[in-house]
Amino acid sequence: MAQANGNIATLTVDIGGSGVKVMVLNEDGTPRTERKRVPTPQPPKTEPIINAIADLAAGQGEFDRISVGFPGVVQNGIIKTAVNLDPDWIDFDLATVLSQKLNKPVRVANDADIQGFGAISGHGVELVITLGTGFGSALFVNGKLVPNLEMGHHPFRKGQTYEEQLGRAALDDVGKKKWNQRLEKAISSLAHLFNYDHLYIGGGNTDEMTINLPPNAKIVPNVSGLLGGIALWRE
Repeated sequence: MAQANGNIATLTVDIGGSGVKVMVLNEDGTPRTERKRVPTPQPPKTEPIINAIADLAAGQGEFDRISVGFPGVVQNGIIKTAVNLDPDWIDFDLATVLSQKLNKPVRVANDADIQGFGAISGHGVELVITLGTGFGSALFVNGKLVPNLEMGHHPFRKGQTYEEQLGRAALDDVGKKKWNQRLEKAISSLAHLFNYDHLYIGGGNTDEMTINLPPNAKIVPNVSGLLGGIALWRE
């Protein structure tokens, strides 16, 4: 699998509700190529998104393996939930289909999990939330992932979930000021629920944040959703 220089190259893919992003990483996780992005095909069905990944991959040079972050529950490379994409993703074997398409080994995980791998310190209880089309989440204990958390679809307030109150549709509906007030309440709620040591906040809508974060919370760059892909290949 290793290339001539002995460095295994990993194509990392981040599938989102609004964009599909790719980047190639060296074996130590450092970027080998620039991040490239295309809008998520609409409707966001399996075949157009697979084709978009293949088109992006063609411009990334040589790579040996592929890591994919997907916005939903993933079990053994098979998609189990896809709230912000098309229902035809349910029970779709993304790992196998993409591996056959690009003739490389593929591993797939939840996108917030991968973002977390790219952000966490590996010490204590660390929570990651992502603010994008939906509301992603990942929980780590001493660097070990607690899988399939999907906090976004848990009840939050006023009979709605975190995603219903804090997803992109909610931001567009209620405006930045009220959305930020909701986010502040969510952070307080999650702090009491998980008693985490650190909170990391990622996703495209972090640009809309105006609140003051507590000392143990910070915004992480969107590229973490690609950089964390290398962790899927650690044994």
